Amino acid sequence: MTTLADRTIAALRTTHDELAAFVRGLDAADLTRPSGCSEWSVAQVLSHLGSGAEIALATLRAAQDGEEAPGQDFNHPVWDRWNAKEPEEQAEDFLAADADIVSAFESLDAGARERLQIKLGFLPMPGSVALVAGMRLNEAALHAWDVMVAFDPKATVGRDAAGVLTDLYAGPLDFLIGFIGRPDGLDPRLATTLRVETTDPENLQGLTLGETVGFSDAPEPADVTLALPSEAWARLLSGRLAPEHTPPSATVTGDGVTLDDLRRVFPGF
Repeated sequence: MTTLADRTIAALRTTHDELAAFVRGLDAADLTRPSGCSEWSVAQVLSHLGSGAEIALATLRAAQDGEEAPGQDFNHPVWDRWNAKEPEEQAEDFLAADADIVSAFESLDAGARERLQIKLGFLPMPGSVALVAGMRLNEAALHAWDVMVAFDPKATVGRDAAGVLTDLYAGPLDFLIGFIGRPDGLDPRLATTLRVETTDPENLQGLTLGETVGFSDAPEPADVTLALPSEAWARLLSGRLAPEHTPPSATVTGDGVTLDDLRRVFPGF
């Protein structure tokens, strides 16, 4: 049986392979282009992914060895070292570090994927492999888009990653929505539960907007329906669905809530 952890790790591999192939074709000038992250160049995005991969690998190894997760005294020197690299070195070292964390997740057998608990300093309880690999996929897939969009304004999140992320957001990563959602971005009079219909791949969810933001069962009937590709859904939730990057198939039907309202609720991070 294919589990959510299995699907997440497979999507991590696809995301890595696609981004790595793209990065290998970039030259020095390409690496200094502004990325989809407003304050980072392409190389800086890759540096962030590389340092994150190094920290994630140390965290995974600690869990496997039954040790405490590395803390800020480990993380800060890693960030400082990556930030000090030249752009071409950041890109080259990203390729190796990202390959290492993907391979480490792939090496987990079925038992470990089901039972291993991984301590994270910012969560009160250890996380499952699906949760921790899912957090890495969320970061990798969205930052891969940040790199790609620097060269193509119609860039999309990879289909495999988008499909898995849709399930993760309403599953082990549901806490992220409460963290990144800004309910004060919506007029309280527009509070509602949206019916969210995603395609490629298809999925159906409910998104409650009110004093808090969170997932629910899809309402039937619904006052407001949001329909969009799964990859655009991932980008909307992460503040990456500006009008110029919104596919024509993304629509909101019903009274009240608009795409611009949703962009204010999910401004990005």
